[in-house]
Amino acid sequence: MTEPARSRSFPGLFPTLRGYHLAWLRTDVLAGLTAGAVVVPQAMAYATIADLPVQYGLYTCMLPMVVYAALGGSRALSMSTTSTIATLVATSLVGLSTVSGGGDSEVRIRALATLTVLVGAILLAARLLRLGSLVENISHATLTGIKASVGLTVAVGQVPKLLGADETLHGHGFLPEVRAAAHALSDVNGTTVLLSLVSLAALVGIGRAWPRLPAPLLVVVGGILASAFGGITERGVSLVSPIPAGLPAVVVPRLGDVPHLLPAAAAIAIMAFLESVAVAREVRNRKEARVDPDQELLAVGAASLVGGFTAVIPAAGGFSQSAVAQRAGARSQLVSVVTALLAVLVALFLAPVLDHMPEATLGAVVLVATLGLVDVREFRALTRFDVSELWIAVATTLVGLVSGLLAGVAAGVLLTLFIVLRDLDRPQVEVLTRGPGGWHVTTEADPSVPAGPTAPTGSPATGDPLVLRLRSMLYTANVRPTLERVLALVQAASARTVVLDASAMDWVSSTVVDELEGLDDELAAHDCRLVLAEVDPALVGRLRSSDWFRETEAQGRVVRTVEDAVAPPAAPGSPPVPPGSSAGA
Repeated sequence: MTEPARSRSFPGLFPTLRGYHLAWLRTDVLAGLTAGAVVVPQAMAYATIADLPVQYGLYTCMLPMVVYAALGGSRALSMSTTSTIATLVATSLVGLSTVSGGGDSEVRIRALATLTVLVGAILLAARLLRLGSLVENISHATLTGIKASVGLTVAVGQVPKLLGADETLHGHGFLPEVRAAAHALSDVNGTTVLLSLVSLAALVGIGRAWPRLPAPLLVVVGGILASAFGGITERGVSLVSPIPAGLPAVVVPRLGDVPHLLPAAAAIAIMAFLESVAVAREVRNRKEARVDPDQELLAVGAASLVGGFTAVIPAAGGFSQSAVAQRAGARSQLVSVVTALLAVLVALFLAPVLDHMPEATLGAVVLVATLGLVDVREFRALTRFDVSELWIAVATTLVGLVSGLLAGVAAGVLLTLFIVLRDLDRPQVEVLTRGPGGWHVTTEADPSVPAGPTAPTGSPATGDPLVLRLRSMLYTANVRPTLERVLALVQAASARTVVLDASAMDWVSSTVVDELEGLDDELAAHDCRLVLAEVDPALVGRLRSSDWFRETEAQGRVVRTVEDAVAPPAAPGSPPVPPGSSAGA
């Protein structure tokens, strides 16, 4: 059987097309159309979350998708935007309007362009600094809390639309939108409520019974047909603002908005990257290469930077449309190119049809899409690992609801920093005991360690040294608690010699060396001798810049292995065995 013809690959560009089989083309085209049937109406709905005309959601499905296809490493990721990003954009633009007094649509669109370009620039700067892995340290608990606050805020914000009320708020926060929803109860349109209920039932029913069908597209088409032929507009059902036909125009960012938008842009950049990487990993086939966070920083950043000049919402990978593309058999990012072409055709030829779209229909699409962000199972799962993570998720949610989503993201980042420092600020030392087959780790909390001959050594009664091993690298954050733990173990055992296995260390800072010197002095004050074993030969040159280490080495207290440290003392006049050399050589 002959192998299917392969297309030529382009080094650096379109990485998912490398080794592409032309036989996959039909599958990718169909997957692109299928994903487009979900992403196009959903992106237009997300534009309403950001309090923008729906066409700006449609524009988000164009350039950002093509740019990500050229640079991104995930074959099935659909790069448009998400409800989280749209909500953060709404909050950002509300804050800008307060500063500039700008309710003018042109001012708002230029602010959107500035915000999106800033998001792209921040992500590209992070790529230059190779911060992909660092940004990924934002904890799962933090993301769970942020998503929950976004889901609740957006859901409440859709209530006035679903009821047919005139009073709507976007970007003002959860509590103001709750008040707006309460006021909307006195201004209900029965036809709008009926349309909303039918739309919600159809979205949920189709999604459960026929998950492969594009439920958002079918509901939007149904709403347009009801508007065009059912006479619902005569009964007070509101439609979206008229959508201009054609492609987006070039918009020049406004430099004067940069100082006001920079903090929001940083928060949006973090969320856009985290959501995109999470989705890329979720839809990755196990046979594919792992997602490179630095490559995703480049791709997501470039998508927003280029798209920003057409005033799109900052780009991010959405799970629902990416999952649709994956289920449809997406083989490469050619799927995104097809989806972008579909969005272009919609903008060019279907704008008059989209003018008949009811606002309540889009509100129903948004509500169903965002309620999934409030995942009670994730909160329950956090309790199985660490209750403190549950409280972090709850705290992030509450801050996002009470103080706003930007404050929620900031609180989440600070809480993540707290978690990282908490994990670093733990003793990284363990006790070794000699047993059958060599040295074994024993801990105070491990009742399975046998007593007797394998008990920790180091007491004056045995005359043997206390052997300790570093579990990981020593940093500024963990060196002090680690060495305090060493002192406590030495004092508990009344040890006269302590051997510290430093094999986990492949880098050392001056702070760590100073702390080790301080430990040596304190042990000497307690009549205890410190011996260093398993020092990485690559570190010796760096360590010899310290007078303390050179003196320790000259005294024969730096040895190659733990066995060398616990062996009987060498004969008088014998030179010490330097680290990295063969014992007895």
